[in-house]
Amino acid sequence: MTSASAPAVTTPVSPAPAGEKALSFPLGDALPALGEALEVAPGILWIRMQLPFALDHINLWLLEDSEETPTGVRKGWTAVDCGVTNPGTQAAWEQVFAGPMKGLPILRVLVTHMHPDHMGLAHWLCDKFKAPLLISATEYQSATMSSHGTSNFGGVGTQQFFSANGWNNPEDQAKVNERVFYYSKMVPAVPETYRRLMDGQLVKIGQNTWRCISGFGHSPEHIALYSEEAKVLISGDMVLPKISTNVSVYTQEPEANSLTLFLNSLKKFADLPADTLVMPSHGRVFRGLHTRIAQLVQHHEERLVDVQEACREKPSSAYDMLSVIFKRPLDFHQTTFAMGESVAHLHALWHAGKMKRFQDDQGVWRFQTI
Repeated sequence: MTSASAPAVTTPVSPAPAGEKALSFPLGDALPALGEALEVAPGILWIRMQLPFALDHINLWLLEDSEETPTGVRKGWTAVDCGVTNPGTQAAWEQVFAGPMKGLPILRVLVTHMHPDHMGLAHWLCDKFKAPLLISATEYQSATMSSHGTSNFGGVGTQQFFSANGWNNPEDQAKVNERVFYYSKMVPAVPETYRRLMDGQLVKIGQNTWRCISGFGHSPEHIALYSEEAKVLISGDMVLPKISTNVSVYTQEPEANSLTLFLNSLKKFADLPADTLVMPSHGRVFRGLHTRIAQLVQHHEERLVDVQEACREKPSSAYDMLSVIFKRPLDFHQTTFAMGESVAHLHALWHAGKMKRFQDDQGVWRFQTI
């Protein structure tokens, strides 16, 4: 066990304003239709692609860009995130090429992180336009490995990890084991080369300069982007207006302290202006960044209190904690994500020295509040 970087608090805090009502949505309920775009700031277009999940969409961004060539300035776009690989998403992109992009090429493909809805079509876009991929090194390496079949999304390793944390239903375990190609079906390939993004790096795109802000806990090395000139934050999955970002522990790093990493990463946005326009990967464009971060912190702190109290009564597994952390029924797909998040909450308290961990006679990890 490591004890560094404990959660900020595990006691109730003063309530933050509730939900989306505490935020401002400058575009109201307007959403870009499939294959079309909305301009959210000068030179910044919002497009939206469908996803085959309960979370049924992803927001993608087009940033006006240009590059110097031997024959002069070449105008085009930087695409931020890509959507999953499937015929419907590719067809929607074809509409975008002919419509909002005005026939201009994609000059660069920037991916915030390796999850399938963000990385899926990077290989296709990069190949179609001979455009470079910009991504952090850890995300690139994770995507490359996962696209070849070794991932945290399914297979024997994931099945054994879930089993060790209390999810032992044979039928569900068989389904997890069968999901070995879950990632590679949506990300069948990754570009062979990339340009590395790092925390604090400045990237010039068109008329704006964007500062890279790394984040951890949701994915290995997520990159958000802030432009001081535009007062715009491309938050990726780090800050969403309606749902809380999934923060999980996975089989390949089974003792990770993901939730603490995530909460600490949110502090990196503290110096951004209060009127920053936030462009999230899911949900509507909004203002109220600091309010939303306060809501997210409060949410996790309340769940930590709930988990701590439940494990005071009896030693419990991550599977036991699903009903404590999640107040709604979960289907199979949702449970695969919820399990990782349950482990993350238990680990935050364990690493902070507030819980002890041991394996029972069946090899299941159980946690007891000290």
